[in-house]
Amino acid sequence: MSDERPTSSNPGRKSWLERLSDAFTGEPKDRDDLLTILNSAQENDILDNEAFKIIEGALNVSDMHVRDIMIPRSQVVSLETNDSIQHWLSLIVESGHSRFPVLGENSDEVVGVLLAKDLLGLGLQTQFDLDDMKKRLNTIIRNVNFVPESKRLNVLLKDFRSNRNHMAVVVDEYGQTAGLVTIEDVLEEIVGEIEDEHDDTVDANIRPNGNGGFLVQALTPIEDFNDHFSTELSDGEFDTIGGIVMHQFGKVPQRDESITMGELLIRVVNADNRRVRAFEVNRLPQAD
Repeated sequence: MSDERPTSSNPGRKSWLERLSDAFTGEPKDRDDLLTILNSAQENDILDNEAFKIIEGALNVSDMHVRDIMIPRSQVVSLETNDSIQHWLSLIVESGHSRFPVLGENSDEVVGVLLAKDLLGLGLQTQFDLDDMKKRLNTIIRNVNFVPESKRLNVLLKDFRSNRNHMAVVVDEYGQTAGLVTIEDVLEEIVGEIEDEHDDTVDANIRPNGNGGFLVQALTPIEDFNDHFSTELSDGEFDTIGGIVMHQFGKVPQRDESITMGELLIRVVNADNRRVRAFEVNRLPQAD
């Protein structure tokens, strides 16, 4: 039996990159042509499914804008300078986030960004004297990175890498705060959802939004959605609430589009041109 391992005299089996190169019968003329070739490579087992999705995601990012993936302002966990340190600590522990926009006396104005690790460091320096911590907050509040809603994601990712910021406050055309975007949000468009210790429970998928409704992730299993809202949606055709909602719309809905399902009003709060990421769910008022 001959040895088929690659050697200088016997190349043997080609690497996936070499086989991918062989798949190009000519230079692609545009991105759609490139995606067609890559899709063919996937179907022929030259590219595995995960590699194809990452390449496709990287290509799509160049056509997307911050507004497509940002966390809406209503869903942002912020810290207000007028609040006590005790309240800040409670919010930080409850949310599990590591970075927080800090609001000034005018709650519409973001004056800085707080890293939870910086507050912990300040606590150690002051031996957690809360009054002393409050007086020294200005020493740890970092500058804000503002970006417009229209900024392209590939440019934003480059900026994140160059200035070493991992979060930016999004402003609309009038300079008002529209939401928040993080480097993780951009990377998830390339590699898919990045789960952490705060994402693996139902509570992470369905959370109160502070306005009487709930923020629901599109990937929430239908069974969990039914349990939480006392509904009886069928999971025979779809596995997630996002699948059912998109089916009801008959398309990929855009941000702020809404639909009624039984006694629930469902509004899209986070979506791009490929999929929905999150909904706001409110119960419709009952007639007397």
